[in-house]
Amino acid sequence: MKIGMQTPSLSKMVKARTTGRAKRAVKRALIPGYGRKGMGLLKDPERAIKNKIYKKTTFSILDLFK
Repeated sequence: MKIGMQTPSLSKMVKARTTGRAKRAVKRALIPGYGRKGMGLLKDPERAIKNKIYKKTTFSILDLFK
């Protein structure tokens, strides 16, 4: 498991900030449970646990400026 600073990716940062509100609204209307807290743990528990550990042990370059 990685510990420390995450490798920055400009393309992923832009994509995350420009995903439209309409797209999320459509998914929320069509997919039951989409966007609700804890659904990742139900869908794929192993992945959810690994992601939680990763988020707690790493930091972004943007976090240094906060």
